[in-house]
Order: sequence, then C-alpha cells, then structure tokens
Amino acid sequence: MADSTLVRLGSIAARRWGLVTTAQAQKAGVPRKQLSRMASAGVIERVAQGVYRIAGAPPQDHEAIYATWLALVERPPPRTAAGVASIVAAGITAANIHEIGDYFLNGFDFIVPARKGTRRPGVRLRIRQLTHAEVMPVDGVPTLTVERTIADLVELGTDLSLIADAVRGAVRADKLVAPDRLASYPDPTAARRRSDANSLCEQPVRAGRRHSGRMGP
Repeated sequence: MADSTLVRLGSIAARRWGLVTTAQAQKAGVPRKQLSRMASAGVIERVAQGVYRIAGAPPQDHEAIYATWLALVERPPPRTAAGVASIVAAGITAANIHEIGDYFLNGFDFIVPARKGTRRPGVRLRIRQLTHAEVMPVDGVPTLTVERTIADLVELGTDLSLIADAVRGAVRADKLVAPDRLASYPDPTAARRRSDANSLCEQPVRAGRRHSGRMGP
C-alpha cells in the first residue's frame, strides 16, 4: 500500500517540480492524515501550507514561489476572455523567476483576472486583465514577460536604481527582447516614473545591443 501510494504521489509530483498539494493527493486517494504520517516518517517533506515535496526530489531555486502558485491554482478564478492564465506571477515575484535584478523575496505577488481571496500569509493578489503578449511561461509558471515585469515594478513604485539593475541583468542574459514595449503599457499614474525608468534603462539597453552586435530600431 505504501509503495503504491508513493507511486501515485510521485506521478503527480513529477509534473510539478517534485511537489504535490493536499488537494491533488486527495484526488489520488491519499487523505490528509496519511500525508501527515508520511511527512512525519520523512517520506515527503512539507514545503508550504498544503504543499509537499517527494523525498529524493531536489529542491528548486524558486521552490517557495512554485509551491505558492501551485497551491493557489487549486481553486483558480475563471480564465480571461482572451484565454490568459488565471494566476500570473508579477512584480518582484516575476523578477525573481526571471532572475533579473537583486530583489529580496519577502512575499508573493500575483495577478488574477477576477476577485479571489486567500488566507496564505504574504500573498498579494492584484486584479488586472492581461493580454497574451504580457504573459509567458517560465519553468511552468505563467509570468509577466520581462518587459511587462519591469513596467510593473515601475508602477509599484520600486526603487528606480534597482529597476535599472534589473534591466542590465536582463540585457546581459539576453532576456530583454522588446525594450520598446516598456513605454507602451498604459498607466497614467506611472507615466512620469516610467519616463524616468526609461532614461535609466536606456544606457544598459544600448550597451547590450552594441555588445551583442544587434542594431536597435
């Protein structure tokens, strides 16, 4: 029985960074009490509320983000009319997933298309309608594109020098593929800050183009 349980949980975890949620386990016929006993025995390891890692699966660099997102999508709000994912990593959370900038992850920031409540500590859910062009999958997590992430950081009032560092990192990693989009995202309240951010970002973007041999528009 124990072996068959591990096989069932393992088949689920293999698709999601070695992680499995209590809801997924219950659908596979493994009740919460059994999960608790398995955790006590060291067969699985609790990494977040209602999320476990199968023993032997290596911890991921962004495991806390993955576990939080995985728990949130158990009961996601409906997808947008445009078919965009219902829970999208944003702000500093997205910057960490993209591995741009030097941001301390002190919470989890996601965008949803409709009101959704959560009791998970440190989780912020912002309501916004996104387009396909603003979202991309990164290691299986729907995430704002690098350009949209930078614009989002500007709108959130993030330190502009940190944003410039993020842009430099994105250019070095060749992740900033459409810098001209930075000025295209509408948000009147952030127009002045975006102008300042574009000025800070202009030099590293141009330097990156020269270094890579690419010509700008």
